[in-house]
Amino acid sequence: MFSLLALMLQEGHGQAGGASGPFALEPGLIIWTWIVFLALFLLLRKFAWPFIVRATEERERTIQQQLADAERLNEEAKASLDKHNQLLAEAKDQAHELVVQAKSIGEKEREQLLARAREEQEEILERAKREIDAERDRALADLRREAVDLSLAAATKLIQQKLGDASDRKIVEQYLATLEDKS
Repeated sequence: MFSLLALMLQEGHGQAGGASGPFALEPGLIIWTWIVFLALFLLLRKFAWPFIVRATEERERTIQQQLADAERLNEEAKASLDKHNQLLAEAKDQAHELVVQAKSIGEKEREQLLARAREEQEEILERAKREIDAERDRALADLRREAVDLSLAAATKLIQQKLGDASDRKIVEQYLATLEDKS
């Protein structure tokens, strides 16, 4: 068909024999150009146009799907960011709470240690007081024995006889006990 058109175009040029230029109007050429354009248009419309439209529509659907996916991913990212911020805030709160608890526990431990130290100090003081009292009692007992012995020795010298038996000793101890009661 194209070869037939080309052949006709050559015949039309040969017959005119006149001046032809790029701006010269040739009615045969115009008609054939329109015929070729319409035939090509109808062929493209019948065979190529559906493919082009389908490809364009598919590309449009793909772009819309990608936009929807991008929007969904953006929303998910925002939700994840919000969740991350919330978790971060919770972690900060927990860390603060742990610090407060640690301080509280430390303060309680300090108070317990101080109380235990006070108790130990009081026990040491009580033990020291008991030991002092025991030492005083022993010293007093030793002093009494010494006083009894000295009294007996003095009485022996005075009487010039020895008073050493148990009954004599008991009399002197009773006498010293009455002296303590008076003071």
